[in-house]
Amino acid sequence: MLILGIDPGSRTTGYGVLDVSTPAPRYVASGCIRLQDVALPQRLARIYAGIAELVSLHGPGEMAIEQVFMAKNPDSALKLGQARGAAIVCAANHGLPVHEYGPRQIKQAVTGSGGATKIQVQHMIVSILGLDGVPQADAADALAIALTHAHARIGLVQRGSFGGHRTRRRGGSWRDYQP
Repeated sequence: MLILGIDPGSRTTGYGVLDVSTPAPRYVASGCIRLQDVALPQRLARIYAGIAELVSLHGPGEMAIEQVFMAKNPDSALKLGQARGAAIVCAANHGLPVHEYGPRQIKQAVTGSGGATKIQVQHMIVSILGLDGVPQADAADALAIALTHAHARIGLVQRGSFGGHRTRRRGGSWRDYQP
C-alpha cells in the first residue's frame, strides 16, 4: 500500500509517497506543488489539481497531512487552513482516508525530538529512507508526515502525546486510548 504525505502551504505544498507494503517503508516519490503568484482561489484550485494528479499517478491507499498550527500571523494560519482544506477535499473526493498529525508529533516520530529543525528532519528522512540526495524542505516534511503515519499504522507513534489528537488520561495504559 502507498501513503501520500502532504505538507500544505498556500505558496508551496510538499508531497511524499511511501510504499508501506514491506516492513521498512520505501521511498516512491516526493516533490513540491509550486503555486504561482495568483489569487488564493486559483492557488487552492492548483493544490486540488496537483493532488488529484498525484492520486491518479501513484494510487495511494491513504493520505496523511499536517494539522494546522497557530502561526504568529493569523492571516498565514488562515491561508494554511484553506490549503489543507483543498488537499483534504481532494483526498475525500478520491475515497482516501485522511489522517492528521501535529507538527511536534511528526518531528518526534522522525527525529526523536518534537522541537527538531527542518534541517534535522531532512537529515533523518535521508537516513531513514536511504536517499541519495536531500529533498527540498517541504518535500522532506511531506515524507516525514507519511512516515509518521506509517509508524502510527503499526503502533510506533502514540497518538495524543505530541500535538494532534490530544486527550486527557486518567491513569491506565496508552493502549487503553480510544479516539
